[in-house]
Amino acid sequence: MSTFENHDYKWRETYIVLFHAQRRPTLEKVQQRLVDLNSRFELVNPEADEKGRFQSITIQSPQDFAAMDICYDDGSEVLEQAAELQRELKSAASADERPKIAGLANCDAKFDVLHFEQVTGEASDDEDDMLDPSALLGVLNVLADLTSGMAIDPQSGSLM
Repeated sequence: MSTFENHDYKWRETYIVLFHAQRRPTLEKVQQRLVDLNSRFELVNPEADEKGRFQSITIQSPQDFAAMDICYDDGSEVLEQAAELQRELKSAASADERPKIAGLANCDAKFDVLHFEQVTGEASDDEDDMLDPSALLGVLNVLADLTSGMAIDPQSGSLM
């Protein structure tokens, strides 16, 4: 079940981690790193391909009022998205970021990280919501580290 189908959560944004497909980790390795990051994470619906490589998982983090759906994708559409992001990011890149951004053109795999806020009682759009972004930032760092990839916020066009 996708978190989109769970009425206790509201989608906030989607981040991506771009990397080379040969760096795709196993489901077991991803789960272990996530548990090491935060032992209170609830890992739901873990899926792997026939070789045990990561396919998808849902993370629920009640203490952060958050959840994340993480899905693997690869192929020509990812190459196109990486090339487009490279063009967008290049103009605003610092000297330190330019070599990383240049590497985007060769990324043929990604993790989509869909970030959800847990809603309590009546859903509201108040500015003082209780969502803590630390779980998301930690998960993005773990995924980028596991794959030697780059975490990107496509909405703002920035590297994480």
